[in-house]
Amino acid sequence: MKIKSLIAVLVLVSVSVAASAQGTFKFGYTNVEYILSQMPEAKQVDSEYKTYESQLQNQLQAKGQEFQTKLQEYQQGAATMTDIMRADKESELTNLQARLENFQKDAQVSLQKKQSELYAPLFEKIGNAIKAVRTENGYDAIFSTGVPGVDILLDADEKYDVSDLVFKKLGITPPSGN
Repeated sequence: MKIKSLIAVLVLVSVSVAASAQGTFKFGYTNVEYILSQMPEAKQVDSEYKTYESQLQNQLQAKGQEFQTKLQEYQQGAATMTDIMRADKESELTNLQARLENFQKDAQVSLQKKQSELYAPLFEKIGNAIKAVRTENGYDAIFSTGVPGVDILLDADEKYDVSDLVFKKLGITPPSGN
């Protein structure tokens, strides 16, 4: 956390030094997460992601239920089993539990990969719009705000907020009250 803050300060200092050496410095800022939340495509991506997440959750629940059923069967019949049968059932339960834990880990990795895969084109589209806004409007830099822990703009006058320009570049009517 301290490293991110230090980097942000160094970026701002170096930008300020460069700006003072060249004369005036024109900057803007926007909240990428807010812009993303207003994109019509984001609703479709959210829906796809939630469907995928639900499928994985259902599979995980089915595997968990299978484990619970076999565990209860073992517990109910353990007293009447031979030592060999008991050891075999315990081994089966241990393997089933390990597979369940591996599935859970793999599902988490798969969810993260799916999220990146689905959202990457949207972030690229936003990035391209921000670059176009910066170029077309003569900004020297556009900063990001609104993501706690990742902000590189600590405070600025709202007149420098370029979010509405980015919305316009994306063909989205800016929400009222922005």
